[in-house]
Amino acid sequence: MTAIATPGAPAPAGSDFQLYSFSELLERAVSVTRAELKIGKLTDLVFRLAEPYPEAVGIFIDHKWGTPSEFVPWERVQRVESGAVIVLPPDVGERYPPFVDQPGWILLNEHLMGRTILDMDGRRVEVVNDVQLLLSHGRMVLVHVDVSFNGFLRKWGLGFLRLRPDRLISWKYVQPLSIEDATTSDKVTLSLARAEMNELPSEDLADALEEVSGQEQEAIFSVLDAEKAAETLLEAEPRAQRQIIEDLPPDRARSILSEMTVAQIADLLSALPWDDRIALLALVPKDQAERVRHLLGTSEATAGSLISSSFVAMPQHLTAVDALSRLRASAPDTDAVTYLYVVTEPDGVLLGVVDLRELVLASESTLLEELMVSPAVSADSELEKEDVIDLFAKYHYRLLPVVDAGDRLLGVVGYKDIMR
Repeated sequence: MTAIATPGAPAPAGSDFQLYSFSELLERAVSVTRAELKIGKLTDLVFRLAEPYPEAVGIFIDHKWGTPSEFVPWERVQRVESGAVIVLPPDVGERYPPFVDQPGWILLNEHLMGRTILDMDGRRVEVVNDVQLLLSHGRMVLVHVDVSFNGFLRKWGLGFLRLRPDRLISWKYVQPLSIEDATTSDKVTLSLARAEMNELPSEDLADALEEVSGQEQEAIFSVLDAEKAAETLLEAEPRAQRQIIEDLPPDRARSILSEMTVAQIADLLSALPWDDRIALLALVPKDQAERVRHLLGTSEATAGSLISSSFVAMPQHLTAVDALSRLRASAPDTDAVTYLYVVTEPDGVLLGVVDLRELVLASESTLLEELMVSPAVSADSELEKEDVIDLFAKYHYRLLPVVDAGDRLLGVVGYKDIMR
């Protein structure tokens, strides 16, 4: 296992890397060949945005007083000493050329230090007070931003105070605005790209949330849309659930809960402290909240108390092509389109069920009543939970329709929901 170095401290014996805080390198002398031959002070470090971590491309030296700046390419850096950054002499002339910005480059001091960090929903999180850098085998990469007060103290030469531990956010979850925007904006966005995160399996996201804490956990969760956030939260362990819910604003929590079934909400709330249960129940519509309370208060849950309204039902006289057209137009929850339930109109009596695969493969003119399996296996609304589990074990369906005494379709119960 590689030894860990603390920022600014000598690397442990046998280690092949060194951690630095940018604030400790800022204003450090830049010297040619040896410390006495000073050519200026490091006023910024230039990095190229890259995956997985930005890499240093050079040192920016601003001489002020009308003297042109200098840009020292990183490949000319020999070593970093306690009092100076030692560089090779320029290939041509006595000075390095002036700095010229390039697409995809970022200056740490100008574009990152002191910026406000927002999550993907625009909520203020913290301020970047410092940046942690890793130097290994001649390469320097940006690995963390520090949002603790320690970074602020280091910037003003008071790092020896060190009032509390550093609070680091991995660069994996931080994405600066474009360089063009950075010159006019004081904001940085916590990221992964929303689209990329929402494509990951909920189980994997839940595992990731359980491995991190604090700012990184909030950063991951903040980029998920409400549906994916609900799925991920339900897959997470109770400890992670409690941590995430503790930081959720009410509007965000309400939108996530709206993506859950009554059974899922009850399952989530069962792992939470009493005060959190009460706060979240206040965000749920009254009729759902009553059903959730019933589930939390009894072990004899019935099929009717576990139902979800996320299902697709259509009349028997529709053709396959018309049914598919309606399905596309309604854009239902993806979990709800495993089966299509065939019902009478207008009373909604369950006649049969059509597997979505059968519907897709059928000829356009085939009627639903020709495709459906009838009678459909269903659960009476008063059927107790253990008996519903037996039905799932017997038929291996992902969803079961729930009907009342008159066989009217009330909703569906999902296998995952009831097995929780």
